[in-house]
Amino acid sequence: MEFELHAPYQPTGDQPEAIRQLVEGIKKGYRNQVLLGATGTGKTFTVANVIQELQIPTLVMTHNKTLAAQLYAEFREFFPNNAVEYFVSYYDYYQPEAYIPRRDLYIEKETDINEEIERLRLSATTSLMSRQDVIIVASVSAIYGLGDPEAYGKSVLTLETGKIYRRNALLRQLVDIQYQRNDFELKPGVFRLRGDTLEILPAYRDRDIYRVSYFGDEVEQITRLDRMTGEVVEKLDRLDIYPAKHYITEETRKETVLQGIEAELEERLAYFRKEGRILEAQRLEQRTRYDLEMLREVGYCAGIENYSRHIDQRPPGSPPWTLLDFMPSRYLMVLDES
Repeated sequence: MEFELHAPYQPTGDQPEAIRQLVEGIKKGYRNQVLLGATGTGKTFTVANVIQELQIPTLVMTHNKTLAAQLYAEFREFFPNNAVEYFVSYYDYYQPEAYIPRRDLYIEKETDINEEIERLRLSATTSLMSRQDVIIVASVSAIYGLGDPEAYGKSVLTLETGKIYRRNALLRQLVDIQYQRNDFELKPGVFRLRGDTLEILPAYRDRDIYRVSYFGDEVEQITRLDRMTGEVVEKLDRLDIYPAKHYITEETRKETVLQGIEAELEERLAYFRKEGRILEAQRLEQRTRYDLEMLREVGYCAGIENYSRHIDQRPPGSPPWTLLDFMPSRYLMVLDES
């Protein structure tokens, strides 16, 4: 689908010339251009026209959540039929973990994750993986660690009508990509099974429930329902379910990841014991062994980002993946410094 700008007015004043110069500069390969303008002069509308002219995915970055929310609302009005997404930090509160050896005091990490913002972050990466007409409005969270985009893309679960999918195997696949089963309440990232009917509410949707109807082991019908009314919106021939978390480890390399974490653990334990820091070694081993067990059994643990290098199979000292790695090879970046 192409970008389609909807606005009740046309560019006026200096805007047409600014749009022309910006588009021309991008086509000539200019890496940096500056659009100057006071508040209220229509810079967002100018950029929207540039996006429509170029027809390429766009990342709009600003320095805080408030400005990001404002730009997100404006771009959604300009492009109601395209994928305008919001990507900011999902922490409402963050207390990092800490340890005070002299008092043998371990302070656990405390976080308050905003589930709605987490859903919007997943919606952003899902849109980048599935379509071209995407505008991401992001804060500086876009340059911080995220899971491996290749592993994320390979973990997509595809269902088609008329094909055979054993139900138990399908449920295991959903669990592997971090979906949870709850036969009583459907919310983002949850599925339920009722007889021959499987219902899934993707982690990146808030109103779309997908109902998969079985006849034996064959998928007989796939329908999209409105979560609020329960009405059938459309019938589908194919359904792609994207992971419920950004940190995904392929089953084939899970054991390699766990072995890498264990090897680093043994290395650090040997260091602490050699230095006579027994309490630090004990705490580190206790926490890491617990996380390893969680990763082995359910594929996820609190603070999984601590193990991102092993999960991504990156060499020591290499930077983590970010939202920028999810962007296509050619995209437009707009930095808002107002």
